[in-house]
Amino acid sequence: MISFLLLCLTCSSFSKTLDIYDADRDRYIPISVDFPSKNIDCSTSQKCNVAFISAGNKVPYQKYQFITQLLNSMSYMTVAVDHELPNDPPLSIIGDLFKTRIENWQRGATTLDFLQRKLPTRFPEYNFHNIVLVGHSNGGDISAWLANKGKPYISKIVTLDNRRVTLPKTAQIQVLSIRATEYPTAESVLLTEEEQDIYHSCIIEIENSKHMDLSDYGAISVKQRVESLIKGFLSGQDCNTLKSRNIATLE
Repeated sequence: MISFLLLCLTCSSFSKTLDIYDADRDRYIPISVDFPSKNIDCSTSQKCNVAFISAGNKVPYQKYQFITQLLNSMSYMTVAVDHELPNDPPLSIIGDLFKTRIENWQRGATTLDFLQRKLPTRFPEYNFHNIVLVGHSNGGDISAWLANKGKPYISKIVTLDNRRVTLPKTAQIQVLSIRATEYPTAESVLLTEEEQDIYHSCIIEIENSKHMDLSDYGAISVKQRVESLIKGFLSGQDCNTLKSRNIATLE
């Protein structure tokens, strides 16, 4: 199989790096905005899709280019968000991490919610009322935290090995959670098989994969499988098809 990552070296999209000011919190939010491939037309009458990408702890927020390029080829504008600013408290690594990281998840969710309200005036050719959240590790926990708040503009969420915040259980939001096998996940975070059926969501494990494989630093073979799963999920494939797709990428 030829990786989309390799094929996309010829993709024609462009990006902007911006600092968006949140006056209520006196906070500048660095973002990287990547636009759909050049052959895709977006307009105020035919708006293109939007995805917010949230990075894992200590992973630079722009280090998910293999996902960014895939989404750009699928008509998505991607907004990669820097959630960890120099003056922020460091992310806790000891104790009950669910309790000690709540402040971080709340702050990140507030940032995503702010950007959903702020960016439409800058980018009127894009649909901010039907957003896909993508998050790796702690960024996945931030995405899940916001998705659990009942925001009507979230249509789907893709988490990459988030480990502590429970995934949303609602028919209004479809979930794809791609799991690495390196570390355990906290109890009750993932949906059961029955819940996956009820909510048309999907949990898929990539065998022998590491936590950081789900970023640009990962093994190409794992990133190929992540690309295939995300593409299938956003194209409307059901969980059984996605699981078959996951197995097929091994062949």
